[in-house]
Amino acid sequence: EVQLVESGGGLVQPGGSLRLSCAASGFTFSSYAMSWVRQAPGKGLEWVSAIDSGDSGGGFTSYTDSVKGRFTISRDNAKNTLYLQMNSLKPEDTAVYYCAKALFVGTYYPYDYWGQGTQVTVSS
Repeated sequence: EVQLVESGGGLVQPGGSLRLSCAASGFTFSSYAMSWVRQAPGKGLEWVSAIDSGDSGGGFTSYTDSVKGRFTISRDNAKNTLYLQMNSLKPEDTAVYYCAKALFVGTYYPYDYWGQGTQVTVSS
């Protein structure tokens, strides 16, 4: 029932930008914090960013150090959509990017669902 569908990935040159989208359905999107995680070739899953639900106050966002100042997470609860704006992309950002739903209302982690992922390749 729960579905998370990522889109917006592709091939981009270093220094370029992409905006990823995650279309959510099958749950009350506005009640749950959401995260972006990624998996680079040969590496494990890495948390990238999180945003609170925005439905019970808050509006806080968090980022891993390597993307601070370059990536921006946002959400549109009316559209059940999560976004990740990625600027100043670097080759080390190359990964499959997934959006993930928090298991519990009021928490960021753990996750209980994630999408199929969208490939981001940063190369000249």
